[in-house]
Amino acid sequence: MRLGIPELIILVTIFLAPFVGALYWILSSRHKRLGYRSWREYLRAVPRTDDERRDAVDLALKGFVFCMLGLLFPPFVLVGVVPLFYGGRKLVYAALGLGLVDDGIAPRA
Repeated sequence: MRLGIPELIILVTIFLAPFVGALYWILSSRHKRLGYRSWREYLRAVPRTDDERRDAVDLALKGFVFCMLGLLFPPFVLVGVVPLFYGGRKLVYAALGLGLVDDGIAPRA
């Protein structure tokens, strides 16, 4: 039995939907617990406390694990890229000591 493109898209969507939903649920509970207004604001923010740094490490490691699972099952790469990017970015900002990094706001000269 050969699968066409529409069937393959449906299977990948059904397979990825629980993982994307779980990621959204995890991020929504984190942003509320850490005092951010939205999960987007949480992902853009530089970690200020040790708890936020632990969350950034956790997010990056989960993304890394999903990307490694993607070597065996390619759809996992799509799930793992998002937490790996945002968690890694938060860690790099914290390691460099960048306390105020606002995306899209340029200082006026």
